[in-house]
Amino acid sequence: MRLEDKVAVITGSGSGIGRYCAFEFAKNGAKVVVADLNEKGAAETEKQIQANGGIAVTFKVDVSKPESVQKLANFTLKTFGRIDVLVNNAAIQINKTVEDMTFEEWNLQMTINVGGVFLCSKQFLPHLRKTKGNIVNMSSVNSFFVEPMCAGYCATKSAIVGLTKAMAIDHGHEGVRVNCILPGYIDAGLAEGYFLAQPDPAQARIDAGKLHALWRIGKPEEVGRAAVFLASDDASFVTGSSMVVDGGFGSGLPPK
Repeated sequence: MRLEDKVAVITGSGSGIGRYCAFEFAKNGAKVVVADLNEKGAAETEKQIQANGGIAVTFKVDVSKPESVQKLANFTLKTFGRIDVLVNNAAIQINKTVEDMTFEEWNLQMTINVGGVFLCSKQFLPHLRKTKGNIVNMSSVNSFFVEPMCAGYCATKSAIVGLTKAMAIDHGHEGVRVNCILPGYIDAGLAEGYFLAQPDPAQARIDAGKLHALWRIGKPEEVGRAAVFLASDDASFVTGSSMVVDGGFGSGLPPK
């Protein structure tokens, strides 16, 4: 197993892509801290991991609050004694233009999506340095390929790509790798909310699928498997990288 005996903290793992990252990490032998503000969702992730023979514990965290993130780190060390992998996945999306978005909404996205990566990384880096661990940040193809009505979200995901590279440069000599994943449309999490808000959710999924070279949207476990690779020793010479997991979304317009 790629992550046997490793300890992984995954934020936003009470649902969506984060939950499936937790499933894949546990399947590959990691002990998982399911960190989320949504206690009910986190408990369900923990339950499913344990039902399949994995090891997982939950912790309620607000990634926008330094004291909450510090408590998460303390809890992880008290429970497992070490930290090997941090997956920064927690995020929100507000579908508005810059003109329509309030200052509070803009700040909220920046504080959670980018600030959460900063705060968690800052708190966990001293521990990752000791274990020669690594960080996997969840960005999006929207960091490069912008769509309407998501200015704030796209800005945060672009910032994560830059922050990933900066941390990789700053901490590579210390043995800490930092990478990010850029998913396309995935049938879970924030995309799921978008589909359900459409008049015909099933048709919306089909239409979104046609934007990808593979003519389908992705499965959350496909992103989870990419995260496992980046966190494992199989990616020992990979850092500062943006792994695109988008079914060809960014390759060009597929035939109609």
